[in-house]
Amino acid sequence: MTAITDDLPAQLIRQEHDGWEALCRGEGGTHYHHAMTEDAVMIVDTGVIERGAVLAALEGSPWDSYELSEQRVVRLGDRAAILVYRARAVRGDDVVDRRMSTTYVYQEGRWRTAAHQQTPVV
Repeated sequence: MTAITDDLPAQLIRQEHDGWEALCRGEGGTHYHHAMTEDAVMIVDTGVIERGAVLAALEGSPWDSYELSEQRVVRLGDRAAILVYRARAVRGDDVVDRRMSTTYVYQEGRWRTAAHQQTPVV
């Protein structure tokens, strides 16, 4: 049986919301410790960040709110997919507007984050 199903877009969008909700609670590091693959990376405008540094950066400093739009899932075979979207997040007076992509792989019976990329909206 293949890991890709017709409801894959809904599954991955729900997982992305779960991650953002954890970030808003200040529990991003804990959430992504379980959600990320062991070799996961985050790509930002300053470079590539390895898993350990990502987890440390995501713990604490909660976001006040977020909204996701323009979601689209690109399937990459039976066990991988990319979710692309636009995110707007607010923390105090700081408003972040980014185009993002999260690469998911089906591993150990569930969808896990292998890479996450952020590009500022200009």
